[in-house]
Parts: sequence; C-alpha cells; structure tokens
Amino acid sequence: MKVCISRLAAMAGFAALALHAPLTLAAELLPKADPATLGFAPDRLARISARLKADSEAQVIPGAVLLIARQGKIAHFEAVGLQDPQTKAPMTRDSIFRIYSMTKPIVTAAAMMQVEEGRYHIGDPLARFVPAFAKVQVGVEKPAAEAGGKPTLELVAPRRAISIQDLMRHTSGITYGFFGVGAVKALYGDVLKGDPDNAEFAERIAALPLAYQPGAVWDYSHSTDILGRVVEVVDKKPLSAALNDRLLGPLGMKDTAFYVTDAAKQSRVAEPFANDRSLGGGVEFFDPRQRGKFEGGGGGLTGTAMDYARFLQMLLDGGTQNGKRYLSPRILAYMTSDHMGSGVTPGPYYLPGPGYGFGLGFGVRLAPGVSADPGSAGDYYWGGAGGTYFWVDPKEKMFVVFMMQSPKQRLTYRAAMRDMVYAALVK
Repeated sequence: MKVCISRLAAMAGFAALALHAPLTLAAELLPKADPATLGFAPDRLARISARLKADSEAQVIPGAVLLIARQGKIAHFEAVGLQDPQTKAPMTRDSIFRIYSMTKPIVTAAAMMQVEEGRYHIGDPLARFVPAFAKVQVGVEKPAAEAGGKPTLELVAPRRAISIQDLMRHTSGITYGFFGVGAVKALYGDVLKGDPDNAEFAERIAALPLAYQPGAVWDYSHSTDILGRVVEVVDKKPLSAALNDRLLGPLGMKDTAFYVTDAAKQSRVAEPFANDRSLGGGVEFFDPRQRGKFEGGGGGLTGTAMDYARFLQMLLDGGTQNGKRYLSPRILAYMTSDHMGSGVTPGPYYLPGPGYGFGLGFGVRLAPGVSADPGSAGDYYWGGAGGTYFWVDPKEKMFVVFMMQSPKQRLTYRAAMRDMVYAALVK
C-alpha cells in the first residue's frame, strides 16, 4: 500500500542560473562575497554550476539550488534548471522544498533548548512525557520450529526504559516500517493511516513492539517524530507552534513550515519528475499544499535553501544569531559529538556511513579519512529522502546546503557535492 509521508521519518525551458536579487533577511545575515576572498577557486565553483546545468538539461534532475557559505559570507548561491518539470517553471533561489529528514536536526535543536531550560534531562525516560511507553515491549523474532513454517514473534520486557537521548540518536528500538525486513518492521507500515495528530501517533507507536532493546542498536526510525511529541508536551502547544516560537520565527525562517498553506507561496513548491516520486518502500512524495493533522518531527518540514542556511549559520556561530542566543556553544559541541560509543551497534542500514558516528540529530565525522566522502574531523551532516542535503564543517568555518527533489539521484549528488565543493576550496 502506498503511504503519503508528509510526515515521515524516520525526500518554458531551463534556467541556467536563475539568480534573484538578495533576499532581505538573507542579505542582513549572510552577505555575498567574492569567492576568492573566501578561499574558493571561481573556475572550480563554475564546474559545479556546469555539472548541475548539464544534468538538468539532460533531465537527470529537474533542477537544484546550491548555497555555500564560509566565514559568515556567501561564496556561491544559485538556482539551476526547473522548479517543476510539469509546468516548466524555472528553479529560483527561494523555491520551497520538502526537506524530509532535514527536519530532524531542527526538532532536536528545539528539544535541546528545552534541556537547557532545565525542563528535563536527556537521560529521562520517554514514559515521563508519553506514559504509554511505560508498557512497551521488545519483539524478538524466533525462527520457524520446522521447515516451511513461519517465524514467530516473541514479546519480552525491555532491559531498560527508552530515554530522550535514545530518541535523539536513534537507539530507542523504535523503527520505520518502510525499509528493511522483519516481523516488527512489518507492524509499523500503517502507523500514519488516517492522518493522526502527533498525540495519537505517539500512542500508536507505543502500542507496537520495539525492534531492538533500547540503547542497543542504531536503527533509523520514527524516534524524532516521537521527540517532536515530547517537545509538544513540554511546551504545551503543537509542534509547529513550538518550532515557530523557538527557532523558525526568531531565526527569520519565514518559508519553513509543515504545510505550504499560503496560496502566494504554493507556486514556489519544487516538484520531482513524474516518475521519480517514490522514496522507497511504498512511500510517495506528499503534497504540502494540503494541510494534515500530523506534524512529523522526523520528516515533515518544507523550506528554502536560505531558511536552512540561517539555521546552520546559527549552529556554526556557536548557537547565536543577531545577538540572540539559542543554544550554548558547549551544548552544541555535545550535540555534535559521537553518542554511539562502544555500547551501540550500527544497524543493518547504518546511514551515517563509514567514518561517521552519530550525535544528537546529526551524523558526526570521526576522522578525516575512512569515509568515501571528503571532509574534516568534526563535520556533521544529514539529508532528506527527497534529495536535500547539508553539511557543516566547523574546521573550515563552512556549511553547504543542497536542495533538489529527486529521490533516485540523492546519493549521487550528495557525493558529487562533497567532492566538488572541497575541490573548489583551495585556501
């Protein structure tokens, strides 16, 4: 059955470079500078433009927006190709994208703001905020007793309670039902049926068995969706309102929301090719123009490249922006440290990849080498299933936001952007 995941965990003609006048909020925060003064070779940045332009003209991707910032200034910000291949509308720098799992770092940051206020500790049990999780059990799949028989699912008690830290680092034992195999994963397939609100969704998850013992295995999951429910309970308001009050409004992320209900903005929503709307596992692109009840903390936000840049610049600046402090620099350092350690086993789909651990909301690089992608020890990143991607490199005082709507091509362009951006960084 096809599932619409506005909400999941827990992605005429061509315009070569559709460059707009600077957005007012963007100009105040991130002025544009000569790339050479920021250490980039202009001819090497031009190779990225040429690659994206050629690929959009060849219909490999509809189009893309790329923003590169270093030392608090924009070195490169352009839109290439089509925003909507059906209408032939050109991509613009303020096109709105489904960012899917790039929602997770924003929700985790909002939760850590609550932690800083002393509202809870990340070691606290989840059941403190969603009592139904006090009765959760772990599903253990037992092999068939005889040849040709079916495996059985045995329910056992968890060895310890799920903590808030488990939600933030995907070690809760909660899983996703749209990728991977197993009797427990199969039970998660219909958790969004009927468009529940966040409270009902959390109750549905709590009624299902965990795929692993809490704290034992990194498994990508609905954990951040449940974390979003915790944020709601603590702030006593819907997740959208909590995020707007804590981050989106103060940071000037005026185009970031769970649903694009403003008619004036709906024409800016970027679309994939008609044959590239599947995220895998029966999950299809959702229509953000249609408001639903679910506000998925693991994958429901939409927004622009510049909006996300404002969030990343705040992180890169140690938790502050325009004189307002959102997070302590020490808390940010804690969030972007490895929280896997030796006690957590990477699951069969360990998305951070070789050379990376996982912090609180981010994949965190452990060493300059090992990973197939270039980077610096301490860089952190994440991406969305629809094709969006970002990374922050504190050593280089740089971040990159790449926005695209092409699930089929997401891994190809994540790797290409890493290779080509670092190749352009020559000083």
